[in-house]
Amino acid sequence: MTIRSRREMVTFKHPFQIRGIDRRLPAGAYEVVTDEEMIEGLSFASYRRVATMIMVPAAGARDARMEMISIGSVDLSDAQRNDASAPDRDGS
Repeated sequence: MTIRSRREMVTFKHPFQIRGIDRRLPAGAYEVVTDEEMIEGLSFASYRRVATMIMVPAAGARDARMEMISIGSVDLSDAQRNDASAPDRDGS
């Protein structure tokens, strides 16, 4: 079984919450890691997502410690959609 990991940066303009994380996270850029496994037996390379994780500041940490938390890809999309539709604080 072949597994690959994709990394991307996702930016939130507002504090946000993702289902499965028991605290509100501050606005900012977050690294998201997606693991995908190759679907065997096809005549072309195709992958399916098997895990999505987000790197967040460790709970209660006062230093730069980070933790990787497993999240649902739909939950991430929902949080991004909510962030995009949230009004900016300056009213624009």
